[in-house]
Amino acid sequence: MSYKIAVIGGDGIGPEVSEEALRVLQACGLDFSTTEFDLGAHRYVKDGVVLEDEDLNALKGYDAIILGAIGPAIGSNEVPPGILERGLLLKLRFELDLFINMRPFTAPKNSIASGSDFVVIRENTEGTYAGEGGFLRKNTPHEVATQGSVNTRFGVERCIRFAFDLANRRNKHLTLVHKTNVLTFAGDLWQRTFDEVKESYSEVTTDYNHVDAACIYMVTQPQNYDVIVTDNLFGDILTDLAGAVTGGIGLAASANLNAAKTGPSVFEPVHGAAHDIVGTNKANPLAAIRSVSMLLDHLGESEKAEKVLNAVIAASEFLASENEKNYSTVEITDLVIERIN
Repeated sequence: MSYKIAVIGGDGIGPEVSEEALRVLQACGLDFSTTEFDLGAHRYVKDGVVLEDEDLNALKGYDAIILGAIGPAIGSNEVPPGILERGLLLKLRFELDLFINMRPFTAPKNSIASGSDFVVIRENTEGTYAGEGGFLRKNTPHEVATQGSVNTRFGVERCIRFAFDLANRRNKHLTLVHKTNVLTFAGDLWQRTFDEVKESYSEVTTDYNHVDAACIYMVTQPQNYDVIVTDNLFGDILTDLAGAVTGGIGLAASANLNAAKTGPSVFEPVHGAAHDIVGTNKANPLAAIRSVSMLLDHLGESEKAEKVLNAVIAASEFLASENEKNYSTVEITDLVIERIN
């Protein structure tokens, strides 16, 4: 089967790491074609376009989307805050119903989280990122700003069921992370739904952590986690911490999944555009490459996905043991490809 893959290289090192990810897809024998979409900060600065309906409708016709990175250079004021986040990233998540954000973490042996291997499942289309809220008496001494957290039984349940299914295929342990003692409405919905759904998964053991406690455990005992499920905001924060303790945010991969497969899903590294190293061949492509291992798995190419994942982990371990030597972007990809073949 031949797959159609859309590529949004984006900004900074985004196109560079995306190119390396495509090299790995070729090396593992996937039959695919690609189409480049010019989207990101550079496009906005050029002509004011973020994500037009024409591009969005075109993207819906692809089997998967690879996203490199978006964002202007640090200190640039050419792109107002929130323009790309809401106009491109969140719009893709909402319009393509990418209701699962999946971020796996495997720590190299010499990191502070050595031996940990866990996945964070984050609800991706609701919570505080849904955009509910507003201003009253803006720009006055009595200004009021509200930012609501939208949580529906439908949205919460489909996320929790996905997490239980994943835990059931892994080590059969699932931890709910929230703040039920303070967020007594949203947290109550999450906890009740979690408790009801777990009745259908008798083999999966469960736990609950307040999000602040989870931040401590993520640092002190990350090996105790297998699958974590949480809401949009807590998941965003917690996964950055998880990246930091498992080798660095530059190694963190992600999948924004339409788990119902009614449209394409988006696969991207968690790191930013890193404009300061563009063209230096210093960008680490491992996060982008691990992201396409999830792309392969989502497409049903499980054997290829496992080969790429194992090669990424093996290359990461090798690089961790070679900490006195700097490998280039292309050389790191070569290490992965060598371990696939």
